[in-house]
Amino acid sequence: MKKIDAEIPSVYNPKKVEEKWYKFWLENDYFKAKHNHNKENNFSIVIPPPNITGSLHIGHALNNTLQDI
Repeated sequence: MKKIDAEIPSVYNPKKVEEKWYKFWLENDYFKAKHNHNKENNFSIVIPPPNITGSLHIGHALNNTLQDI
């Protein structure tokens, strides 16, 4: 296994991180919605997969109920 010599900062610096990604999103027009005329490729997910643990909790029941109402 290759050793990684990167140092992990002890605190999160949002300005440093967000500036880089905000610029990237602007340069790639990620903030602009694209109108897709091809309706065959359209889809939506009403009920997404559960959280990373895979365990359902009361929040899932609440969310599913709100979607059904």
